[in-house]
Amino acid sequence: MAPTLRRIALIVAVATALSKVVGLVRQQVIAAAFGVGVAYDAYNYAYVLPGFLLILLGGINGPFHSAMVSVLARRPREQGAHVLAAINTIVGAGLLGVTLVMLVAADPLIDLVGPGLDATRHAIAVLQLRWMAPMALFAGLIGLGFGALNAADEFWLPAISPLLSSLAVIAGIGLLWWQLGAAILLPQWAVLGGVVLAGTTTLGAVLQWLVQLPALARQGLHRFQLVWDWKDPGVREVLQVMAPATLSSGMLQINVFVDLFFASGIVGAAAGLGYANLLVQTPLGLLSNALLVPLLPVYARLTAPEDRPQLIDRIRQGLMLSNASMLPLGAVMVGLAGPIVGLVYQRGAFNGGAAALVAGLLMAYGVGMPAYLARDVLVRVFYALGDGTTPFRWSMGGIGLNAIFDWVLVGGPTPWWGLVLPQLNFGAPGLVLATVGVNVIACLGLLLALQRRLGGLPLRAWARDTLLLGAAALVAGLAAWGLAQGVRWPAGLLGLLLQNGLGAAVAIAIYGLLASLAGVPEARDLLALLRRRRPA
Repeated sequence: MAPTLRRIALIVAVATALSKVVGLVRQQVIAAAFGVGVAYDAYNYAYVLPGFLLILLGGINGPFHSAMVSVLARRPREQGAHVLAAINTIVGAGLLGVTLVMLVAADPLIDLVGPGLDATRHAIAVLQLRWMAPMALFAGLIGLGFGALNAADEFWLPAISPLLSSLAVIAGIGLLWWQLGAAILLPQWAVLGGVVLAGTTTLGAVLQWLVQLPALARQGLHRFQLVWDWKDPGVREVLQVMAPATLSSGMLQINVFVDLFFASGIVGAAAGLGYANLLVQTPLGLLSNALLVPLLPVYARLTAPEDRPQLIDRIRQGLMLSNASMLPLGAVMVGLAGPIVGLVYQRGAFNGGAAALVAGLLMAYGVGMPAYLARDVLVRVFYALGDGTTPFRWSMGGIGLNAIFDWVLVGGPTPWWGLVLPQLNFGAPGLVLATVGVNVIACLGLLLALQRRLGGLPLRAWARDTLLLGAAALVAGLAAWGLAQGVRWPAGLLGLLLQNGLGAAVAIAIYGLLASLAGVPEARDLLALLRRRRPA
C-alpha cells in the first residue's frame, strides 16, 4: 500500500482494535452474567431490528457511510456541510417514523422474528425492543456523520466510537451485579436484566452520536439547522448511491431475520449465535476497517476510463489482502474453536454445554471468513462506481438462497411431518453454513459482473493465488488442531492460554512460510509489514 494508505490503515486498525477489545470484554461480561439464559436470549431477538439499523445505517463501511465518503471526498468543505445538513434532515425525518413504528408495533415484530419463543422470552423481547427503538434515529445520524468525517480525512474517531457503546453496557451490567450479585440469574430478575441490556445499548448509540458533533464542527461540516434541499446535486448524488446501497445491505441483514426464524426452534441458538458472531466480528471488523476505510476513497477517485488499469490493480490488492488475512484467521478459528470459546467465555453462567454450542458455531463461521470480507470489498467497488443496483440484485437473490439453505441444513423442518431431511440436520451451525454458501455464491457473481463492467479482469491469476493461500491455510489449521488435540495441556486458565497461544503461533508460522513460498505478492507484503511492526 502507498504510504498514505498505510498511515490511514494503521490509524483505523489501532482505533478499531481498541474498540473491538472492549467489545469482547462487554460480551464476556454478558456471558458471565447471563450465559445463554432468558434475558440474553430474548435480547438477541429484540436487538434484530435496532441492531440491523445500527449496523446498516451507522456502521463504518455501511451504505450511509459509504455514500457520504463517495460523494463528499470529491467536493469542497462548504458544499459538504450543506449536503450533510440536508441529508441529516431528510433521513432523520424518515427514521423518526421508523422509531415510532417499532414502539407501537413491538409485539407483532417480535412475533415475526421469533415465532418459536416461549411466553417469557417473548414478553421480555417486546419490552427490550421498545427500549431500543430510538436507535433507529441515532443509527442514521451516526453513519452520515462518520462518513463525512472520513471524507475529511478524519479516521480515528469513527473507528474508536463503538467503544462508548460497549462501555455503557459494561457499566450497566456492573451496577446490576453490584445490586443483585449471583441472584442476577434468578427468574424474577430476568426482566430487569433484559431492560438493563436494552437501555444501556441505546445509551451507547446516543453517546456515539454526541461524540462526533465537536469533530464535525471542527471540520466545518456541522450545522444546527434543518435543511430541506432535495434538488442540490450533491444531495441527489448521495441519495442515488444511498438508496440502492441501503436496500442491498438491508437484504444482507434480512438474512439475520431468516436465521433467527429457524433458530427460534433451537433452544439457546440465538444466544449462541450472538456469542460466536462476536468472536468473528472482533478480528473481522478490525481487518475490514483497516482495509476498506482507506481503499474506498481510492476506488472513488479511480473511476475515470483512463484510470482503469490502476483501479483493477487496487481491486486485486483489496481482494488478495482480504484473502491473505482471512484464510489463516478462519483456519485458526476452525482448528482451535473449543479452546478459544473456553478461554473467552467459559466462566460464571456460561457452562460446558454453552461452550460446546458456541464452539460448533465458531467452526462454521471460520469456514466462511474469506467470503465475508471479499464480498465487502467487491460491494465497495460497485459503490465507488456509482452502482448500488448490482449488489442489491445479488442481495435479493441471496435472501431466497439463504432461506432454502437454512431449511435444508437444519433438517427440513415442517409443521406436519417434523424433519424431512434429518440426515442434513446440522443444528445451529447449519444456519451459519447456509450464510457461508450464500456469500461464496455472491462473491462469484459480483466478480463476474465486475469483469463485464470493467472489460475484463485477470480472474485466473487471482483464483490461482487464492487457491495457493487456501492450501497454506488448510495445512496451518490442521497443525493447530493436531497440536490442540494431541498434547496433554494443563487444566484451567494456564492450559487454555498455552493451547491457544502456541496453537495459533504454530499455525501462523506455518501459513507465513507456505504463503511466502507460494509467491503471492500481497501475502509477502502483509508478512513484511507484520515483521516491521514486530517489536525488536
